[in-house]
Amino acid sequence: MSVNADPQELAKFSELAHRWWDEHGEFRPLHAINPLRLQWIEALAPLRGSRVLDVGCGGGILAESMARHGAQVLGIDLAAKPLKVAQLHALDSGVEGLDYREASAESLAAEQPASFDTVTCMEMLEHVPDPASVVRSCAALAKPGGRVFFSTIHRNAKAFVYAIVGAEHVLNLLPKGTHEYAKFIRPSELARWCRDAGLDVLELKGMQYNPITGRYWLSGDTSVNYLVACAKPQ
Repeated sequence: MSVNADPQELAKFSELAHRWWDEHGEFRPLHAINPLRLQWIEALAPLRGSRVLDVGCGGGILAESMARHGAQVLGIDLAAKPLKVAQLHALDSGVEGLDYREASAESLAAEQPASFDTVTCMEMLEHVPDPASVVRSCAALAKPGGRVFFSTIHRNAKAFVYAIVGAEHVLNLLPKGTHEYAKFIRPSELARWCRDAGLDVLELKGMQYNPITGRYWLSGDTSVNYLVACAKPQ
């Protein structure tokens, strides 16, 4: 069975793995937005005492913060080097309730269906060949009544200007080549994949950034970065 991953994408993030926890390095936007997305998740799916899966966890920024909020967290990724960084950082931090595995969402869904109270898949769908397959797997992994969260980037002219030209070439917020415009996903497409996977869409939020102040905030503007919260029916 072929794995739903792009080898070039895995190599790209593996090459930068040692920089994952440098808050002033290539991954500083992830560190900056993490409190915002953590608060959003927590408001819709309280983390303490829950079993959480973070799909495409990378170096573990979100996974570790959810464990610190009292969740039992499993982070999965197919890039071995970022996973190793995540494991070492968790060990160094002494955070409990956190485990990592090199696995795809599809393989884990076959192994552990309906096992998690909450499933998160953030900043990852725009990096895989078949994002709809990941959405289906996330839905399958959630328990009935569970919550599933996604975040990604809209596909339109404004998103191209902000997320690629601005973020990668002008402001240098991200390494050049981080994103491919053709892989961006319209909210209507993601909402359809969620519904097709049997999920109810609860909330759609935009994430905005002010390059002057360096502040990020959530709003109703989904024209560039956006987040989707779903529920799996009982």
